[in-house]
Amino acid sequence: MSFGKTTPILRIFDENKAIEFYVDFLGFKIDWQHRFEADFPLYLQVSRGECVLHLSEHHGDATPGSALRIETDELEAFQQQLVAKQYKFSHPQIQAMPWGSQDMTISDPFGNRLVFTNAISV
Repeated sequence: MSFGKTTPILRIFDENKAIEFYVDFLGFKIDWQHRFEADFPLYLQVSRGECVLHLSEHHGDATPGSALRIETDELEAFQQQLVAKQYKFSHPQIQAMPWGSQDMTISDPFGNRLVFTNAISV
């Protein structure tokens, strides 16, 4: 038995704010977008490396205030890239966690919490 990768769905409320945060600030790229009609809610996929996220304006797709952990082996370099952008809504810092990882928590404009973390060596 095997399982595939997990793709979280995060609730968003404003397309422009979502793109400013996920694409312009975090450096994800838009893979595809979908609307059933011109004025309908947006559903899109963004990715950076192997990390794939779905972002949805659809009511009921996800709960605002969700949290997820995203592993990276370049946490310090990523943090430096983000700080250099001088994004006025976030000043990410790395924290040493008691269980041995280094974590950098960033909240998106919709209350979702992204925790970028290095893998814990066991």
